[in-house]
Amino acid sequence: MMTKAEYVESLRKLHFDLWMFGKKIENPVDNPVIRPSMNAFAATYELAEDPQYEDLMTVTSSLTGKKINRFTHLHQSADDLIKKVKMQRLMGQKTAACFQRCVGLDAANAVFSTTYETDEACNTKYHENFKKFWTMVQDNDYGVDGAMTDVKGDRSLSPSQQADPDLFLHVVERTADGIYVTGAKAHQTGYVNSHYVIVMPTISMREGDEDYAVSFACPTDAKGIKLILGRQSCDTRKLEEFSDIDVGNKVYGGHEVLVIFDRVFIPNDMIFLNGETQFAGMMVERFAGYHRQSYGGCKVGVGDVLIGATALAGEMAGSSKASHVKDKLIEMNHLNETLYCCGIACSSQGTKTKAGNYLIDLLLANVCKQNVTRFPYEIARLAQDLAGGIMVTQPSEADYRNPELRPYIEKYLKGVASVPTEKRMRVLRLIENMTMGTAAVGYLPESMHGAGSPQAQRIMISRQANMEMKKQLAKAIARID
Repeated sequence: MMTKAEYVESLRKLHFDLWMFGKKIENPVDNPVIRPSMNAFAATYELAEDPQYEDLMTVTSSLTGKKINRFTHLHQSADDLIKKVKMQRLMGQKTAACFQRCVGLDAANAVFSTTYETDEACNTKYHENFKKFWTMVQDNDYGVDGAMTDVKGDRSLSPSQQADPDLFLHVVERTADGIYVTGAKAHQTGYVNSHYVIVMPTISMREGDEDYAVSFACPTDAKGIKLILGRQSCDTRKLEEFSDIDVGNKVYGGHEVLVIFDRVFIPNDMIFLNGETQFAGMMVERFAGYHRQSYGGCKVGVGDVLIGATALAGEMAGSSKASHVKDKLIEMNHLNETLYCCGIACSSQGTKTKAGNYLIDLLLANVCKQNVTRFPYEIARLAQDLAGGIMVTQPSEADYRNPELRPYIEKYLKGVASVPTEKRMRVLRLIENMTMGTAAVGYLPESMHGAGSPQAQRIMISRQANMEMKKQLAKAIARID
């Protein structure tokens, strides 16, 4: 396994065509806007080195028998699925941010089982391709991104009906040695911190969409890939001279990238689906299920930090003993633990696939993510309620560092006498950051749209709920023939 230091150095060897704020970025590792996201990703390596977290962060590979980072593991039991959620909660607690490595893990498990069943039906060799690729990933402890979301264009049209065929990533040429692909994948979390990317279809495909039913892996810096970093609220605070307090979460963060593929060549042994439209939907549903399970861990860990910050804000303001404050903190914990219950539940009901790895209960995973689209927003609302308006109206750190202004800020932003004003400012900025700033991207909008929008989960719940069985139960109790 890689150490944290080795991981950071490995990123320096990548050569991205990366753009941000209209300028090309030559060194993303040390860029102050990007570095916090790299720190969060690096924490997945750092915690794996810590003996106290060995059981959660490491596991024995089912492919090689070697000790590996759990973020590269193919789940072999329901207990593995449960430990995944526990690991994600731990990571959320340690970083209070999106640590980005979940999507590659979820993609791997979905592609592993789907390729097995594709080969079984179509006499292809995709499963062996994937096993070879993933063995290499495990042996080197690579970070892997998962790319599913296409930009989609006109949502009323299928991929092959779009006015511009590139609005869904697709095969533009097939050769004896491989394929060339063109298109774009949006909202790519942690792409610049990853060594490889697994690309998957974004929706179920039908006849006529064969060129769009494609899955493969390639290096993240492959020739023909252009990257445009997404803009986040308050992101330029990281560039200011005084950014220690105002950034909120200074060490950790996340990033999203628009990934543009311009005739990128994919060799045959890195292809996992190539025109088999009937299996695109299976890959999409399994990946979505795994990733919706993930949110019952990562968002809960981040929620733990936000709840703690809110409790501290109350103590520093002298309001912690008020009954309504206690009740709101109870509600925040209740909502957060409900999300965790869903993540554990869908994991405990996991079943073995034909390929041998374990799949979560898809219905419960979708229920988990449906709750995640709602509860973090209420937790954030209560945090802002209890933090008070000073969270967003306090002076900047530059003002605080000014010798002429500092005495006034020290005096008039004081809460309880025993707490230094600076400490109160730091907690309030953390709450602001997690509910409105850069960290909020990985907590709130990602809770809404990550792993599919709310309607996507509702569609899956309607498919998985087995309404006919429930009607039969009612008929039996009502004694209806």
